Parts: sequence; C-alpha cells; structure tokens
Amino acid sequence: MKMLKVLAVATALSASGFAMADDQVVQSGYAFDKNQLIPTGVRAEVGTTGYGGALLWTANPYVGLALGYNGGDVSWSDDVSVNGTKYDMDMKNNLTYLNAEIRPWGASQNVWAQGLYVAAGVGYIDTEYDLQKRIGAGETLRIDGNNYQLDNPSKEGSVRGQLSYDNDIAPYLGFGFAPKITKNIGVFGEVGAYYTGNPTVNLKQNNLLPVAGNTISAQDAVDKESHEIRNDDKYEWMPVGKIGVSYNW
Repeated sequence: MKMLKVLAVATALSASGFAMADDQVVQSGYAFDKNQLIPTGVRAEVGTTGYGGALLWTANPYVGLALGYNGGDVSWSDDVSVNGTKYDMDMKNNLTYLNAEIRPWGASQNVWAQGLYVAAGVGYIDTEYDLQKRIGAGETLRIDGNNYQLDNPSKEGSVRGQLSYDNDIAPYLGFGFAPKITKNIGVFGEVGAYYTGNPTVNLKQNNLLPVAGNTISAQDAVDKESHEIRNDDKYEWMPVGKIGVSYNW
C-alpha cells in the first residue's frame, strides 16, 4: 500500500512539474517537445543519505525533475550523540526520491545564476541507525542524566539498539547549486531536509547497574531515553547534504 502511495505521489508530482514546465515554455516562447519526457541526463552523488545517483529531466531552462536513489552503509561520523548519550553508529541508508528542481534564473546568461535551484519533492525512506555504547571495568555510562557502571566487572556492559525511519513517505525541501563545467558535464551540491516524523527507537541495556545514589534502573533509564527521542521535535527532520557530478546529453 505504501509503495502505491509513493507511485501516486510521484505521478502527481511529475504531472504538476511538466504542467508547470509547459506553462513556462509557452510564456517564454519555447515549443514543448514530448521527447523531453525522455531523461536528459544522469548524475552520481554521495552525502549524508548515502551514495547513489539520479535520472534527470529538463523540461525547459526553468524546470527539471530528478528521480534518484541513495543507499549503502555510509555514515559521516563513527559516533553520534543521541539525547546526551554518545553512541557508536552504523548507518544503513535506503532512500528513493523524486524532486522538482526550479531554477528561477535558468535562462540567464550568467552560468552561475543558471545553476541555482530550489528542490521540492518526496522521498520513500527506510533508513536505520545501529547504535551501541560499551563500557569496561572502572568506566561509567551516562543515560538520561544518570550514571551507570558494570553489574558484573568480569563482563562488558552496553546499550544497543536501533533508531530507524521505516517505510516513511516524507516531503522534502532543499536548495542547490549545479553549474555546468563543460557543455555536457556539471557538478552540484545540495542541502535540505526531509520531514520524517519521529523515528522508531528500540534500545536495550546489558550488565549495567546504577551508581550509588541513583535509584533508577538502567533499563528504565534506557526506556525513558527512547521515549524522549521518539517525542523530541528535533528528530522529526532528516537533514540532507550531498555533492556529485552530472552528465547531460
């Protein structure tokens, strides 16, 4: 059902994008060519949502479409601070997107102005962060503002789990710059964000005991932290930053 929703949104976005394009070309004196429904280029990209690429359509100098995929076990940092606890992180990306790219100065004679665009669209997101934090003898771990130590000093203590955005259809807004270096080759950079809603969070503690003076069990602290993450506004947004190269024929 969710895939059907993606296809429906993609179809609507495509139709609206090309409808806008048709209006633009009529107003600008260009003749609309149905061959423009065929992709006019491709690009390779890498960033915070993984690595991948996109098919590109250019309806006219002002409007284009990008249909792409980003994936892979790519993370830009080996750790992440989640609600004050610093975890080792392994990111598994899975993102399909369709964006309309609006270029306000697409017909400008200035190549740098031509490259500026606003991207608006949707993404189908199934991204997961594997989180873990381990401590050894003599160390403490802070969870939800409380400190914990090993219950059994001969064993390792840890918090492990996942923070995931499962099968979410999310709206996207971004800003980019994609100048052409030659007639066919260009580069680009883009920043933006998906509105994903709060993620699913599952964390479990192992072999942790409250430090003297702390009466909250480790699992209770982990459960409370998981609940706070699921309801914290800052986790409703998935930031995007990516760069790449494009080829247009």
